[in-house]
Amino acid sequence: MTNTDSLTDFVILLVDDREENLISLEEMLAQNNRVFIKALSGNEALKIVLRNPQIGLIMLDVQMPEMDGFEVARILKSNPKTRDISIIFVTALNKEQQYVLKGYGEGAVDYLQKPLDIRVTQAKVSVFEKLYRYQNQLKNTADALRRTNKQLENFVYIVAHDLKSPLNGIISMLSLLEMQYEDGSLSKEEFREYMDMSQKATYHLSNMITEILDYSRKSLAEQTVEEVNVQEMVEQIFKLLFPPRTIKTNIQGQMPTFFTRKLKLQQVFQNLISNAIKYNDKAEGLVEVGCHEMPNAYEFYVRDNGPGITQEGQDSLFELFGVNDTPSQTGDVKTGVGLNILKVLVEEQGGKFRLESTPGVGSTFYFDWYK
Repeated sequence: MTNTDSLTDFVILLVDDREENLISLEEMLAQNNRVFIKALSGNEALKIVLRNPQIGLIMLDVQMPEMDGFEVARILKSNPKTRDISIIFVTALNKEQQYVLKGYGEGAVDYLQKPLDIRVTQAKVSVFEKLYRYQNQLKNTADALRRTNKQLENFVYIVAHDLKSPLNGIISMLSLLEMQYEDGSLSKEEFREYMDMSQKATYHLSNMITEILDYSRKSLAEQTVEEVNVQEMVEQIFKLLFPPRTIKTNIQGQMPTFFTRKLKLQQVFQNLISNAIKYNDKAEGLVEVGCHEMPNAYEFYVRDNGPGITQEGQDSLFELFGVNDTPSQTGDVKTGVGLNILKVLVEEQGGKFRLESTPGVGSTFYFDWYK
Protein backbone atom coordinates (compact mmCIF):
# COMPACT_ATOMS: atom_id res chain seq x y z
CA MET A 1 0.00 0.00 0.00
CA THR A 2 1.07 3.56 -0.71
CA ASN A 3 0.42 6.69 1.32
CA THR A 4 -3.15 6.43 2.64
CA ASP A 5 -3.79 10.10 1.76
CA SER A 6 -3.80 9.06 -1.90
CA LEU A 7 -6.29 6.21 -1.40
CA THR A 8 -9.87 6.32 -2.51
CA ASP A 9 -12.56 5.92 0.13
CA PHE A 10 -13.49 2.42 1.29
CA VAL A 11 -17.29 2.41 1.67
CA ILE A 12 -18.80 0.18 4.36
CA LEU A 13 -22.53 -0.42 4.70
CA LEU A 14 -23.63 -1.11 8.30
CA VAL A 15 -27.00 -2.88 8.63
CA ASP A 16 -28.73 -3.33 12.00
CA ASP A 17 -32.25 -2.60 13.24
CA ARG A 18 -30.88 -0.91 16.36
CA GLU A 19 -29.44 2.62 15.98
CA GLU A 20 -27.09 2.24 18.98
CA ASN A 21 -25.45 -0.83 17.40
CA LEU A 22 -24.77 1.13 14.19
CA ILE A 23 -23.21 4.03 16.10
CA SER A 24 -21.05 1.67 18.17
CA LEU A 25 -19.86 -0.23 15.08
CA GLU A 26 -18.97 2.96 13.21
CA GLU A 27 -16.95 4.28 16.18
CA MET A 28 -15.14 0.97 16.41
CA LEU A 29 -14.14 0.90 12.73
CA ALA A 30 -13.58 4.61 12.00
CA GLN A 31 -10.37 5.35 10.09
CA ASN A 32 -9.11 7.72 7.42
CA ASN A 33 -10.37 6.85 3.94
CA ARG A 34 -13.38 4.98 5.28
CA VAL A 35 -16.95 6.10 4.66
CA PHE A 36 -19.92 4.56 6.46
CA ILE A 37 -23.51 4.24 5.27
CA LYS A 38 -26.10 2.99 7.74
CA ALA A 39 -29.37 1.10 7.22
CA LEU A 40 -31.94 0.16 9.86
CA SER A 41 -33.63 -2.66 7.88
CA GLY A 42 -33.01 -5.21 5.16
CA ASN A 43 -35.22 -3.38 2.68
CA GLU A 44 -33.39 -0.09 3.27
CA ALA A 45 -30.06 -1.88 2.86
CA LEU A 46 -31.08 -3.29 -0.54
CA LYS A 47 -32.12 0.15 -1.80
CA ILE A 48 -28.83 1.70 -0.61
CA VAL A 49 -26.70 -0.97 -2.27
CA LEU A 50 -28.42 -0.50 -5.63
CA ARG A 51 -27.81 3.28 -5.42
CA ASN A 52 -24.17 2.90 -4.30
CA PRO A 53 -22.31 0.34 -6.44
CA GLN A 54 -18.99 1.49 -4.91
CA ILE A 55 -19.75 -0.23 -1.56
CA GLY A 56 -16.80 -2.48 -0.67
CA LEU A 57 -18.10 -4.31 2.43
CA ILE A 58 -21.43 -4.96 4.17
CA MET A 59 -21.60 -5.58 7.93
CA LEU A 60 -24.97 -7.32 8.10
CA ASP A 61 -26.96 -8.14 11.22
CA VAL A 62 -28.67 -11.52 10.96
CA GLN A 63 -31.63 -11.00 13.30
CA MET A 64 -33.83 -8.23 11.89
CA PRO A 65 -37.63 -7.99 11.64
CA GLU A 66 -39.44 -8.36 8.30
CA MET A 67 -36.31 -9.36 6.34
CA ASP A 68 -33.42 -11.06 8.12
CA GLY A 69 -29.77 -10.91 7.10
CA PHE A 70 -29.85 -14.27 5.36
CA GLU A 71 -32.57 -13.09 2.97
CA VAL A 72 -30.78 -9.80 2.29
CA ALA A 73 -27.58 -11.69 1.42
CA ARG A 74 -29.45 -14.12 -0.83
CA ILE A 75 -30.99 -11.24 -2.84
CA LEU A 76 -27.66 -9.43 -3.16
CA LYS A 77 -25.86 -12.55 -4.35
CA SER A 78 -28.55 -13.22 -6.98
CA ASN A 79 -27.95 -9.82 -8.62
CA PRO A 80 -24.93 -9.65 -10.99
CA LYS A 81 -24.37 -6.00 -10.00
CA THR A 82 -24.08 -6.74 -6.27
CA ARG A 83 -23.03 -10.37 -5.99
CA ASP A 84 -19.31 -9.61 -5.60
CA ILE A 85 -19.69 -7.35 -2.55
CA SER A 86 -18.16 -8.95 0.55
CA ILE A 87 -20.58 -9.62 3.42
CA ILE A 88 -19.73 -10.19 7.09
CA PHE A 89 -22.63 -11.46 9.18
CA VAL A 90 -22.87 -9.93 12.63
CA THR A 91 -24.98 -12.24 14.79
CA ALA A 92 -26.03 -12.97 18.34
CA LEU A 93 -27.07 -16.49 17.31
CA ASN A 94 -24.92 -19.27 18.65
CA LYS A 95 -22.23 -20.52 16.28
CA GLU A 96 -23.72 -23.94 15.81
CA GLN A 97 -22.75 -25.50 12.53
CA GLN A 98 -26.26 -25.18 11.01
CA TYR A 99 -26.22 -21.36 11.32
CA VAL A 100 -22.67 -21.02 10.08
CA LEU A 101 -23.33 -23.20 7.03
CA LYS A 102 -26.57 -21.35 6.27
CA GLY A 103 -24.71 -18.05 6.35
CA TYR A 104 -21.98 -19.24 4.02
CA GLY A 105 -24.61 -20.75 1.76
CA GLU A 106 -26.28 -17.35 1.41
CA GLY A 107 -23.00 -15.70 0.45
CA ALA A 108 -21.33 -14.54 3.66
CA VAL A 109 -17.54 -14.43 3.64
CA ASP A 110 -17.14 -14.28 7.44
CA TYR A 111 -18.95 -14.23 10.79
CA LEU A 112 -18.63 -11.96 13.81
CA GLN A 113 -20.26 -13.02 17.06
CA LYS A 114 -22.01 -10.53 19.35
CA PRO A 115 -20.82 -9.10 21.70
CA LEU A 116 -18.09 -8.01 19.30
CA ASP A 117 -14.44 -8.29 20.16
CA ILE A 118 -13.05 -4.89 19.15
CA ARG A 119 -9.59 -6.07 18.04
CA VAL A 120 -10.91 -9.06 16.09
CA THR A 121 -13.57 -6.92 14.37
CA GLN A 122 -11.04 -4.23 13.42
CA ALA A 123 -8.55 -6.79 12.15
CA LYS A 124 -11.09 -8.62 9.98
CA VAL A 125 -12.43 -5.41 8.42
CA SER A 126 -8.86 -4.27 7.67
CA VAL A 127 -8.20 -7.55 5.85
CA PHE A 128 -11.31 -7.12 3.71
CA GLU A 129 -10.37 -3.51 2.95
CA LYS A 130 -6.95 -4.63 1.70
CA LEU A 131 -8.51 -7.38 -0.41
CA TYR A 132 -10.96 -4.86 -1.89
CA ARG A 133 -8.16 -2.47 -2.81
CA TYR A 134 -6.04 -5.25 -4.33
CA GLN A 135 -9.02 -6.38 -6.42
CA ASN A 136 -9.55 -2.82 -7.64
CA GLN A 137 -5.88 -2.54 -8.56
CA LEU A 138 -6.12 -5.78 -10.55
CA LYS A 139 -9.30 -4.57 -12.28
CA ASN A 140 -7.68 -1.23 -13.16
CA THR A 141 -4.60 -3.03 -14.47
CA ALA A 142 -6.76 -5.33 -16.60
CA ASP A 143 -8.70 -2.32 -17.97
CA ALA A 144 -5.42 -0.55 -18.78
CA LEU A 145 -4.15 -3.64 -20.59
CA ARG A 146 -7.34 -3.83 -22.64
CA ARG A 147 -6.98 -0.17 -23.61
CA THR A 148 -3.30 -0.68 -24.49
CA ASN A 149 -4.12 -3.73 -26.62
CA LYS A 150 -6.82 -1.76 -28.44
CA GLN A 151 -4.39 1.11 -29.09
CA LEU A 152 -1.85 -1.41 -30.35
CA GLU A 153 -4.40 -2.90 -32.77
CA ASN A 154 -5.20 0.60 -34.05
CA PHE A 155 -1.51 1.43 -34.36
CA VAL A 156 -0.74 -1.75 -36.32
CA TYR A 157 -3.66 -1.11 -38.70
CA ILE A 158 -2.57 2.46 -39.44
CA VAL A 159 1.08 1.47 -39.83
CA ALA A 160 0.11 -1.21 -42.36
CA HIS A 161 -1.99 1.31 -44.28
CA ASP A 162 0.73 3.99 -44.13
CA LEU A 163 3.35 1.62 -45.53
CA LYS A 164 1.08 0.06 -48.14
CA SER A 165 0.18 3.34 -49.87
CA PRO A 166 3.72 4.44 -50.82
CA LEU A 167 4.69 0.86 -51.65
CA ASN A 168 1.80 0.65 -54.10
CA GLY A 169 2.97 3.93 -55.61
CA ILE A 170 6.53 2.66 -56.06
CA ILE A 171 5.27 -0.61 -57.58
CA SER A 172 3.05 1.30 -60.01
CA MET A 173 5.94 3.57 -61.01
CA LEU A 174 8.26 0.62 -61.65
CA SER A 175 5.54 -1.16 -63.66
CA LEU A 176 5.13 1.98 -65.77
CA LEU A 177 8.88 2.10 -66.34
CA GLU A 178 8.86 -1.52 -67.47
CA MET A 179 5.95 -1.02 -69.88
CA GLN A 180 7.40 2.11 -71.47
CA TYR A 181 10.83 0.54 -71.69
CA GLU A 182 9.43 -2.50 -73.52
CA ASP A 183 7.46 -0.47 -76.08
CA GLY A 184 10.40 1.93 -76.61
CA SER A 185 8.41 5.06 -75.67
CA LEU A 186 10.60 5.98 -72.67
CA SER A 187 13.03 8.86 -73.11
CA LYS A 188 16.19 9.26 -71.03
CA GLU A 189 14.72 12.35 -69.35
CA GLU A 190 11.54 10.49 -68.38
CA PHE A 191 13.58 7.54 -67.14
CA ARG A 192 15.68 9.81 -64.90
CA GLU A 193 12.53 11.56 -63.64
CA TYR A 194 10.77 8.30 -62.77
CA MET A 195 13.88 6.85 -61.13
CA ASP A 196 14.39 10.02 -59.09
CA MET A 197 10.78 9.91 -57.89
CA SER A 198 11.04 6.22 -56.98
CA GLN A 199 14.33 6.76 -55.16
CA LYS A 200 12.98 9.67 -53.11
CA ALA A 201 9.88 7.67 -52.23
CA THR A 202 12.02 4.73 -51.15
CA TYR A 203 14.17 6.95 -48.91
CA HIS A 204 11.05 8.52 -47.44
CA LEU A 205 9.55 5.08 -46.79
CA SER A 206 12.76 3.98 -45.06
CA ASN A 207 12.67 7.07 -42.82
CA MET A 208 9.01 6.41 -42.06
CA ILE A 209 9.79 2.85 -40.95
CA THR A 210 12.57 4.17 -38.69
CA GLU A 211 10.19 6.73 -37.14
CA ILE A 212 7.48 4.11 -36.62
CA LEU A 213 9.90 1.73 -34.91
CA ASP A 214 11.14 4.52 -32.67
CA TYR A 215 7.57 5.58 -31.89
CA SER A 216 6.49 2.03 -31.04
CA ARG A 217 9.16 1.74 -28.34
CA LYS A 218 7.95 4.79 -26.45
CA SER A 219 5.05 5.51 -24.15
CA LEU A 220 2.82 8.53 -24.82
CA ALA A 221 4.83 10.63 -22.34
CA GLU A 222 8.08 9.68 -24.08
CA GLN A 223 6.92 10.36 -27.62
CA THR A 224 8.85 13.28 -29.04
CA VAL A 225 7.19 16.63 -29.50
CA GLU A 226 9.10 18.33 -32.30
CA GLU A 227 8.85 21.27 -34.64
CA VAL A 228 6.84 20.22 -37.68
CA ASN A 229 6.69 22.12 -40.96
CA VAL A 230 3.23 21.05 -42.15
CA GLN A 231 3.74 22.59 -45.60
CA GLU A 232 6.78 20.41 -46.17
CA MET A 233 5.06 17.35 -44.67
CA VAL A 234 2.04 17.59 -47.00
CA GLU A 235 4.24 18.20 -50.07
CA GLN A 236 6.22 15.04 -49.22
CA ILE A 237 3.01 13.04 -48.79
CA PHE A 238 1.76 14.20 -52.20
CA LYS A 239 4.98 13.00 -53.82
CA LEU A 240 5.07 9.78 -51.82
CA LEU A 241 1.59 8.68 -52.91
CA PHE A 242 2.29 9.06 -56.67
CA PRO A 243 -1.11 10.52 -57.64
CA PRO A 244 -2.00 9.77 -61.27
CA ARG A 245 -1.59 12.57 -63.81
CA THR A 246 -5.39 12.92 -63.92
CA ILE A 247 -5.42 14.17 -60.31
CA LYS A 248 -4.11 17.59 -59.40
CA THR A 249 -2.86 18.16 -55.85
CA ASN A 250 -2.82 21.58 -54.26
CA ILE A 251 -2.07 23.30 -50.93
CA GLN A 252 -4.34 26.26 -50.23
CA GLY A 253 -2.32 29.11 -48.73
CA GLN A 254 0.61 28.62 -46.35
CA MET A 255 0.52 25.74 -43.86
CA PRO A 256 1.85 26.37 -40.32
CA THR A 257 5.00 25.27 -38.53
CA PHE A 258 4.47 24.32 -34.89
CA PHE A 259 5.48 21.83 -32.19
CA THR A 260 3.54 18.55 -32.05
CA ARG A 261 3.89 14.77 -32.31
CA LYS A 262 4.86 14.50 -35.94
CA LEU A 263 4.01 10.87 -36.68
CA LYS A 264 0.39 11.13 -35.53
CA LEU A 265 -0.29 14.23 -37.60
CA GLN A 266 1.41 12.60 -40.58
CA GLN A 267 -0.77 9.50 -40.19
CA VAL A 268 -3.97 11.55 -40.34
CA PHE A 269 -2.89 13.56 -43.38
CA GLN A 270 -1.50 10.58 -45.28
CA ASN A 271 -4.61 8.47 -44.81
CA LEU A 272 -7.02 11.25 -45.77
CA ILE A 273 -4.99 12.26 -48.84
CA SER A 274 -4.54 8.62 -49.86
CA ASN A 275 -8.31 8.02 -49.69
CA ALA A 276 -9.02 11.23 -51.63
CA ILE A 277 -6.73 10.06 -54.43
CA LYS A 278 -7.79 6.42 -54.36
CA TYR A 279 -11.56 7.04 -54.54
CA ASN A 280 -11.58 9.97 -56.97
CA ASP A 281 -13.80 9.18 -59.95
CA LYS A 282 -13.41 12.36 -62.04
CA ALA A 283 -11.56 12.68 -65.36
CA GLU A 284 -9.86 15.74 -63.85
CA GLY A 285 -9.48 15.01 -60.15
CA LEU A 286 -8.52 17.52 -57.48
CA VAL A 287 -7.20 17.04 -53.94
CA GLU A 288 -6.69 20.18 -51.85
CA VAL A 289 -5.24 20.60 -48.38
CA GLY A 290 -5.62 23.73 -46.29
CA CYS A 291 -5.77 25.20 -42.82
CA HIS A 292 -7.69 27.72 -40.71
CA GLU A 293 -5.92 29.05 -37.63
CA MET A 294 -7.89 29.24 -34.39
CA PRO A 295 -6.77 30.69 -31.01
CA ASN A 296 -5.59 27.36 -29.54
CA ALA A 297 -5.64 25.02 -32.53
CA TYR A 298 -5.40 24.61 -36.28
CA GLU A 299 -8.37 23.37 -38.26
CA PHE A 300 -6.92 21.36 -41.15
CA TYR A 301 -8.94 20.06 -44.07
CA VAL A 302 -8.54 17.66 -47.00
CA ARG A 303 -10.95 18.37 -49.86
CA ASP A 304 -11.62 16.40 -53.03
CA ASN A 305 -13.95 16.56 -56.02
CA GLY A 306 -14.61 12.82 -55.92
CA PRO A 307 -17.91 10.90 -55.80
CA GLY A 308 -19.01 12.32 -52.47
CA ILE A 309 -20.82 10.38 -49.75
CA THR A 310 -24.55 10.13 -49.11
CA GLN A 311 -25.95 11.16 -45.72
CA GLU A 312 -26.59 7.48 -44.94
CA GLY A 313 -22.99 6.69 -45.80
CA GLN A 314 -21.74 9.57 -43.64
CA ASP A 315 -23.71 8.29 -40.65
CA SER A 316 -21.93 4.93 -40.74
CA LEU A 317 -18.54 5.97 -42.08
CA PHE A 318 -16.88 6.62 -38.71
CA GLU A 319 -18.27 3.48 -37.10
CA LEU A 320 -15.78 0.68 -36.69
CA PHE A 321 -16.25 -1.59 -39.74
CA GLY A 322 -18.93 0.72 -41.13
CA VAL A 323 -19.12 0.42 -44.92
CA ASN A 324 -19.44 3.07 -47.59
CA ASP A 325 -20.39 1.56 -50.95
CA THR A 326 -18.30 4.04 -53.00
CA PRO A 327 -15.76 1.89 -54.91
CA SER A 328 -12.17 2.94 -55.46
CA GLN A 329 -10.50 3.05 -58.85
CA THR A 330 -9.38 -0.52 -58.19
CA GLY A 331 -12.90 -1.67 -57.27
CA ASP A 332 -12.32 -1.78 -53.50
CA VAL A 333 -15.13 -0.78 -51.18
CA LYS A 334 -14.26 1.74 -48.48
CA THR A 335 -14.71 0.64 -44.86
CA GLY A 336 -14.79 2.86 -41.80
CA VAL A 337 -11.96 1.07 -39.99
CA GLY A 338 -9.30 3.57 -41.05
CA LEU A 339 -11.49 6.64 -40.54
CA ASN A 340 -12.62 5.40 -37.13
CA ILE A 341 -8.99 5.14 -36.06
CA LEU A 342 -8.13 8.56 -37.50
CA LYS A 343 -11.05 9.99 -35.53
CA VAL A 344 -9.56 8.44 -32.36
CA LEU A 345 -6.14 9.95 -33.16
CA VAL A 346 -7.64 13.41 -33.57
CA GLU A 347 -9.72 13.11 -30.40
CA GLU A 348 -6.60 12.05 -28.47
CA GLN A 349 -5.25 15.53 -29.28
CA GLY A 350 -8.45 17.10 -27.94
CA GLY A 351 -9.80 17.90 -31.40
CA LYS A 352 -12.86 16.97 -33.42
CA PHE A 353 -13.24 15.21 -36.76
CA ARG A 354 -16.07 16.18 -39.13
CA LEU A 355 -17.13 15.67 -42.72
CA GLU A 356 -18.99 17.76 -45.28
CA SER A 357 -19.93 15.90 -48.46
CA THR A 358 -22.24 16.21 -51.45
CA PRO A 359 -22.83 13.15 -53.66
CA GLY A 360 -21.40 13.70 -57.11
CA VAL A 361 -19.54 16.87 -56.04
CA GLY A 362 -16.96 15.80 -53.45
CA SER A 363 -16.03 15.65 -49.78
CA THR A 364 -14.14 17.76 -47.25
CA PHE A 365 -12.72 16.19 -44.10
CA TYR A 366 -11.97 18.66 -41.28
CA PHE A 367 -9.96 17.94 -38.13
CA ASP A 368 -8.70 20.12 -35.27
CA TRP A 369 -5.12 19.83 -34.04
CA TYR A 370 -4.22 21.71 -30.86
CA LYS A 371 -1.03 23.77 -30.73
